[in-house]
Amino acid sequence: MLHIRFRTGKANTQRGVIRFVDELVARVRAAGATGQILLRADSGFHNKALRARLAAKGVLCSIGVRVTNRVEAQISKIAQDAWQTLPDYPATGEAQIAESVLDGERLIVRRVRPLGKDAQGKLFETWQHHALISNRTDALHLVEAEHRAHAVVELAIRDVKDQALAHFPSGDYDANAAWTVIACLAHDLLRWTELLGLPASTPRRARTHRRRLLELPGRLTRHARAVTLHLPARWPWQTDYIAALTPHPSAASAHLTPAAHGAHPTDDQRADPPAPRRQTPAPRSRRTTPSRRARRRRGPPATRHRPHCAPPITSQPKNRRELQKRWLRLNGNPV
Repeated sequence: MLHIRFRTGKANTQRGVIRFVDELVARVRAAGATGQILLRADSGFHNKALRARLAAKGVLCSIGVRVTNRVEAQISKIAQDAWQTLPDYPATGEAQIAESVLDGERLIVRRVRPLGKDAQGKLFETWQHHALISNRTDALHLVEAEHRAHAVVELAIRDVKDQALAHFPSGDYDANAAWTVIACLAHDLLRWTELLGLPASTPRRARTHRRRLLELPGRLTRHARAVTLHLPARWPWQTDYIAALTPHPSAASAHLTPAAHGAHPTDDQRADPPAPRRQTPAPRSRRTTPSRRARRRRGPPATRHRPHCAPPITSQPKNRRELQKRWLRLNGNPV
């Protein structure tokens, strides 16, 4: 996911699409993209002002169009011999494409009808039309095929809704907006881990990778200033876990190379020279004061009994008789 914006539930589909696209194009350019940008979107982005803004920025686009009465009338003007059959369409149906012009813009139409078992139960086999508007000048088959491939965005939306966007943690709008951005960052990190660490694997749902790569039980131990991660030896997906940690050959930084499984990197394996070791701090001096347990056993210092001297006077005498008793006690005479 390149960009996302959190909106209220009552917002119209096209509300803020121009600002959204401006932010998206600026973000892609700031990331270092210098080539041609192609924006593929569904009918929610069907906006004439948006297409004018994209043309001014030099961005190519192919945007879905709702089949309204005007569009349906334009489709009916296409000659029957202008429709071209798609050879790569599934055998359960038949698809044909053609193009026309709508308000001076290129209109590409794909019509589909089911065949075989999927066509049972229908009295008439009618065509279903799907239209799009594009400012591209490439071949018809190429433009239609690339626009049809943008449907994979629905898989990304499904995965994000299955993870952090399954619920929002707060009743505050700004907090939920920040939560949405963080959720997309986590989704991108998981997908990049799959693309770079497991390029030959079958694409799986984010829930599967979360269970196999992220929810791995482990235990950290520390010894001799080193931290060791102990993982289960019989984890069914330990091969994928180790392969995902192996860096991609195109990694720019060599210090991302992890050590072998179960071993620590040596100085030769580190890309950076080893840092100087810290000097060992001086050992702590032995305890010079009694411990808490010893103080509890001996009692508080004020009431501790000393056999070689009289107990201390902790309060003032109440009367003359009490003062006399204390004086006699200090002199060792019986009262």
